[in-house]
Amino acid sequence: MPSRIRCLVEDEGPVTVVRIAGGLDTGTIRPVHGVLDRCLTEQPDALVVDLSAVRVEDPLALSVFVAAARQAASWPGVPMVLCSAPPEAAALLAESAACRVVPVRPDCDAATRAAAGAAAPRLRARLDPVAGACRRARELVSDACARWNLPEAVGPASVVLSELVGNVVRHAGTPMRVTMTLRRPYLHVAVFDGSREAARCGSGDPLAEGGRGLLLVRELTRGWGSSPAAGGKVVWAMLPAN
Repeated sequence: MPSRIRCLVEDEGPVTVVRIAGGLDTGTIRPVHGVLDRCLTEQPDALVVDLSAVRVEDPLALSVFVAAARQAASWPGVPMVLCSAPPEAAALLAESAACRVVPVRPDCDAATRAAAGAAAPRLRARLDPVAGACRRARELVSDACARWNLPEAVGPASVVLSELVGNVVRHAGTPMRVTMTLRRPYLHVAVFDGSREAARCGSGDPLAEGGRGLLLVRELTRGWGSSPAAGGKVVWAMLPAN
């Protein structure tokens, strides 16, 4: 059976735009959330959701935007803006919790400007799975923390990013993309690799030869996770940036 809702993703620029068309109800929020989630794992500067072709068939379904926006604010620190809602959908949005969590703009241009203006500073780099990758990761942390005046974050962030990069070198063996984002009160670090196998903490056995790196990441951060992404996965972590 064809889906009653469609999501067109435009991600050529720094701001990703998702255009949703069709009936939005509790039966179609799952694919919508899935698309928004996949867009967030790519860590754009901002995310705009165009509702011009949406029919809100159940106001409860608007909670999908609340969930996505809260997730985006937590990780990867990406601002999200809704736009172009038809009059009926706009009225329902105004009565819902969504408008208190997600900014709403009248058109896509205004939403893109608002989203881009709220974008957090980011540092991106590509690394190969070689012996020097962890050293390069520590250099990236030093550069970012100097740029953003975060001297207290250099030590823990260097350890965390080195462990995430080292995990790719040891297990995935693929080229990787490193992203660091400052969205206070957190410094976000993330590593994308070409393996679809989720990163998991080891057993913590003190006699084991390895497997303790992600346990260290867990102890040094306010949160971390492993999320599937197009062509692989992204492993991310959040550190205090006070």
